[in-house]
Order: sequence, then structure tokens, then C-alpha cells
Amino acid sequence: MSSLQEEEELPANHTGPKGVINDWRRYKLDSVDQTVPQKKRELLRQMSNPRDDDKERQNRKMSAQEYELIQEEDERCLKRYRKQCMQEMHERLSFGPKFECVHELESGEAFLEVIEKEHRLTLVVVHIYQHGVKGCEQMNSCLDCLSSEYPTVKFCRIDAVATGAAERFSSEVLPTLLVYKAGELLGNFLAITKNFNEEFFATDVEGFLNEYGLLPEKEFSACAADEDDAGEVE
Repeated sequence: MSSLQEEEELPANHTGPKGVINDWRRYKLDSVDQTVPQKKRELLRQMSNPRDDDKERQNRKMSAQEYELIQEEDERCLKRYRKQCMQEMHERLSFGPKFECVHELESGEAFLEVIEKEHRLTLVVVHIYQHGVKGCEQMNSCLDCLSSEYPTVKFCRIDAVATGAAERFSSEVLPTLLVYKAGELLGNFLAITKNFNEEFFATDVEGFLNEYGLLPEKEFSACAADEDDAGEVE
């Protein structure tokens, strides 16, 4: 390996505050735009690669030039770094099946099966609806949105007639949301739209369920990350 390659080689990840700072600096070095002047890129490289045998550089105070360079770095780089760390952490901790859509239940038997046989750690949200009943179609649209944001939650819907217990689910109590986990009923929300304005959205349903502590942490959204980055471009 040439001396130039040795100089460019970055050290392994560290732990502790200094290690985190060095990881961040290396991330900035990797993502820095090639249009940045060579002098600044060289300074950033030096900051991201403190050598063990260079005690003077390692222990010296940050110069005004280095501080100015850090201040000039676009915040978008820091946001991307944070999102990358969050995504990596989520991937390490995530478990269980992913659904990412609303499942249509065709019968009362299918309704019972999804409640009783789903994984004990899976949250199941069932929307009981009826065509023509106010709020049911809008609730279906809301759950379509939430199913993509909470892929570990199994969102289902079933027509009240298909449940085999239509007398229990008259139009006066629709739309109804039932929330289960490990076969246990955690939430029974009859005529749930009474809690919302006449026009409501997925965020309203999400906020309502979160008030009862029923939804898990929201999944990291790559689409949302892209939208944030796009909004930062002038």
C-alpha cells in the first residue's frame, strides 16, 4: 500500500463521544460535493482522519477556519446522516411480518381467523363498514394511507353483512374500528367518525388511535426522507 493510500485510509469506527464525532466527520467527507474547492476538501479530510502519531494535530483546538467550514456544511448532510442511523437501527430492531396494505375479509370465519391466529405481537385493526353509510368510504381511504406508514400493523376491513352479525353492526354504529392484539380486544370504537369533523383525514385517525396508545412507533419512511431532501433544494 502506498503512502498516499495509507494517508487516505480512514480508521475503524469508534465508540464514545469522540468516535461519534469522527464517524460524522467521515460521513461528511464521503458525501461532500466534488464541486467543493480542493482546499476545503483537504481540510475536511484531515478533520475526519486524526492520526494517532500526530498528537499536536489531534489535541490542538479547532481553528477558526475549521469552525467556519463546519458551519458552512449544508444541514441536509446532517439530516441524511441522522436518517441513515435511524434506518439502520430500525432494521436491526424490526421483526415480524410486514403487511403494507388493507386486507379485505370476506366472511365471519376470516374475521375470527385473523383475530385468533395472527402473531401475538401483531396489532390488528379491523374496520367494519357498510356501503352507503357516511364516513365508511373515507375511513377506508384513511386506513389505506396508514397501512403504508405502519406496515407491521395488520389493517383489515369487512362489510357488516359479511360478519354474520349485521344486527350488531347497524348503520348507527358504523364505521366501527376494532383493535386486537394476541386475540384480546384493546379498542372498540363504535361510530368512530363522531370523534372527527365532517371531513377527516388519515392524520386524524392516527392521532385518535395514538391517544389510546394503540399504534406502534411509525416506520422509517424513505419517501418522507426524499420529500424532506427535495424541500431543502433551493
